[in-house]
Amino acid sequence: MKQKTYLSSFGKVGLGVLGIILLTGCATTVDIKACTTASPSGFLDGLWHGIIAPIAFVVSLFDDTVAIYDVNNNGGWYNLGFVLGSGILFGGGSRASK
Repeated sequence: MKQKTYLSSFGKVGLGVLGIILLTGCATTVDIKACTTASPSGFLDGLWHGIIAPIAFVVSLFDDTVAIYDVNNNGGWYNLGFVLGSGILFGGGSRASK
């Protein structure tokens, strides 16, 4: 009978925390003044923002300059990407089928 060691549990938690830290480095912000001159975010930006939404939410609790949803977007395509990105992160409908 093999015993579970705590080192492996701590190692998994450590890797998870490291992954979260690395992903938060990918979260970007856009100054609201730049929204009037910058091109709007499209489908791929929405997809990425949906994937990193939980991380952006936690960061937004402590930093007012970080937002979950890009206000300067092109409408439906950004929204579709955001919803698909969120679905990819949470497993989509595959979890419901189990």
